[in-house]
Amino acid sequence: MTNQPYGGGYGYGAQEPPRTPYQQPQSQPHAWPGQGYDDPYADQQHTQQWQGQTWETQMQPPVAAAEETSYLPPQGVAPVASAAPVHIPEPAPVAAAEPEPEYGPATLAGNARITDAQRARAEGRSPVIEPGMQPAVLTAVLGLLLAGGAALGTYALLVPLVVLQGVTAAGWFRLNGMWPARQGIALGFLGALVADAAMLLSDRSPGVILGTLGVWVLLSLVLQLRSHADPDERMYGLMATVVAAALAIAAGGYLAADSDAVVVGAVAVAAATVVRALPVATAASVVIALAAAAGAGYAVGGMTSDGALLGAGAAVCALIGHRAASYDYPSRFVHFTAGVALPLAAAGPVVYTLGRMFG
Repeated sequence: MTNQPYGGGYGYGAQEPPRTPYQQPQSQPHAWPGQGYDDPYADQQHTQQWQGQTWETQMQPPVAAAEETSYLPPQGVAPVASAAPVHIPEPAPVAAAEPEPEYGPATLAGNARITDAQRARAEGRSPVIEPGMQPAVLTAVLGLLLAGGAALGTYALLVPLVVLQGVTAAGWFRLNGMWPARQGIALGFLGALVADAAMLLSDRSPGVILGTLGVWVLLSLVLQLRSHADPDERMYGLMATVVAAALAIAAGGYLAADSDAVVVGAVAVAAATVVRALPVATAASVVIALAAAAGAGYAVGGMTSDGALLGAGAAVCALIGHRAASYDYPSRFVHFTAGVALPLAAAGPVVYTLGRMFG
């Protein structure tokens, strides 16, 4: 009997060939029953570990961290903890709709849902807010400047008149909801300047006012025909431009009128607008304003009935301009442009006409 087990494969007395450091040891067969077995390589029966990079370790994908591969529930949806049935509560009773708040009086602040003008029309009220006392005071100041300029001379009158014509053109466009409309405002104001220059060159002949107005209507028509806007918008722009130019040019009647008539008419308009802004009922304030204008005209016009009639006539036109500037819940800008200028601009042709009539 030998110490080598059967089937070792090395022959009798043969020695096992030396192994390289990286060679795995061969598995050893079981010993015969009752025979002891000593393995000289028992201390090497373990798996050797590679310390360097091999082809297999380089090609393997990196292992993700555990927290990166953990399950994340969808955002906004709570994960189901167990398979227990979920209790779905019954729908709560719908609360009764609260009644809509009643609308109060018309204000300048507006409403978040509808405009003040729409609300006033729905309630059957007139969509009008008058300019108030501050624009009326500005109108009175500008009227007194016109009266003082007329008393001093033609060129002194020209300065406040140009201011009045520019504010008239800007206010009319804003009153009609067209803003900035720089082209239309500039066109109307330019027409007024051309009319003023033509009157100065023609010794204040009123005929140049009509001539300039006709030319400017044709010019406005040509410009609107070249516009690429919709037909309705072009028609609306044409009307606004023509009226703005007409009002600004018509204000030049102060320059064509006699200086005494300008003084009487401008003072009467100043008195009428201030009285009209007083917190009095509309009908009463209109009557009081006309009376105040007639009294101012009578006092300034040399205590004559002609002065009173001239003052009353100028006041009628001023109140019409005041009403136009109050329509459709205008903004504060409209109040301080159209509300200031329209009373004086509307009275310009009447001041010239009545001044010529009364001598």
